[in-house]
Amino acid sequence: MNLRQILNKLAIHRKLEDKQNLKGESSYRKVAIATCFGTFLEWYDFLTFASLAVIFGPLFFPSSDPNSGLLASLATFGVGMVVRPIGSALFGSLGDRIGRKPVFMITITLMGIATVGVGFLPTYAQIGIWAPVMLVTLRLLQGLSAGGEIGGGAVYLAEHAGNKQRGFKTSFLQLMGPLGILASTIQISLLQSLLTIEEFQSWGWRVPFWISLLLLLIAFYIRRSLEETPVFLELSKLDQTKSQLVNNFKDSEIRKRMFLLFFCVSSSGAILFFCVQVYTAIFLKTSVKLDSSFVDKLSIISTLALFPLTIFTGWLSDKIGRKPVILTGIFLGTTLILPIFQLLMFLGGNYLNYESPLILVCLALILILLSSILALVVGPQTAILAELFPAKNRNSAATLPHNLAAGWIGGLLPLIITSLNQFWEDSLIGLWYPIVLLGLAGILAFLFLPETNRVKLNP
Repeated sequence: MNLRQILNKLAIHRKLEDKQNLKGESSYRKVAIATCFGTFLEWYDFLTFASLAVIFGPLFFPSSDPNSGLLASLATFGVGMVVRPIGSALFGSLGDRIGRKPVFMITITLMGIATVGVGFLPTYAQIGIWAPVMLVTLRLLQGLSAGGEIGGGAVYLAEHAGNKQRGFKTSFLQLMGPLGILASTIQISLLQSLLTIEEFQSWGWRVPFWISLLLLLIAFYIRRSLEETPVFLELSKLDQTKSQLVNNFKDSEIRKRMFLLFFCVSSSGAILFFCVQVYTAIFLKTSVKLDSSFVDKLSIISTLALFPLTIFTGWLSDKIGRKPVILTGIFLGTTLILPIFQLLMFLGGNYLNYESPLILVCLALILILLSSILALVVGPQTAILAELFPAKNRNSAATLPHNLAAGWIGGLLPLIITSLNQFWEDSLIGLWYPIVLLGLAGILAFLFLPETNRVKLNP
């Protein structure tokens, strides 16, 4: 064989490799789009309720005290978060046993049905006590569904991402929560600008829930063509697709990593997410007394800033490691949350008096700073969530602590902060709750959280 023939063979081999890489990239893009869209729908459905918490108070929990109605509305939102761990235990175990894909189809259908149902609920004025009872029931169904989807989606995407640039590739999934809030906020802001207050409170608030039906049909169609993850297919060949939920707690190393995921990574991400994306808007509307439409516009700006920041931190975690990026976000959150909210109150009060464009810019920049802190924790989160556990245990071991943190720590955060503020009659005192938790999480993560960005996800 002469030199020309050797070079021709090498060229042909290189072309075949390039085609395989292109096919792999195309396949991953399809998986990423389908996974992200479904997770977006879950978050859109789940967080539309949070965006309407102030509206739901008088509609479903009428009271002579507006604070009581707000607390009841936030408690109903928290109920959906509290049951998320139950959904994660159920669907995470199913994901280890029957596969990641079938669970996706079940969870997205359940979430869609429950959310559309909220859009057709009669209010307290129409059927009395049955209105909040039915609302809480639908929130429970939403929580069960979200428990299986959020966390399970991270495992599914990470197992498809391969072993290179996994932090960057999977960081896009973390954008779906902010994107869900953004879509919900834009819709509500648009509806409020087009409708009168009476029209919005009568039927306009239902529109985002009705739109869920169309999004559900699109997501179901896209997900129907998804393939099972290569990792799970290998496990099924090895006959290792059994429920591992109980075994997770028997293994000391897995048990330790589940705790670290719960308390250090997922709790920190949930605390910052609900502080930045949920509670900040409630704080500006209720404590600072800024106009709702004005706060919604600020929220849109900070959420848009979060998108490139999250992708950047996911990429950065591939370069310098997951641990240093996450630790930076945790410690910045611990030290800056209180002074940032103090500054928001000061600037917000001055804006009410002067309506200065400079104050407006400062408020927007502060919210972008909060988004930057959040991005440092959630950017690498999808990757590390899967990397901490072996393949046969991954779905159940990752989804349970992740949803426990999001549900019990993050989901109850607005309610606990608001309750502490009202009890002590101080709009800022409740922030010490997330600050203390973040501080403890940062210390434990610094001491015990392993670096995982070089871990292989194969069985």
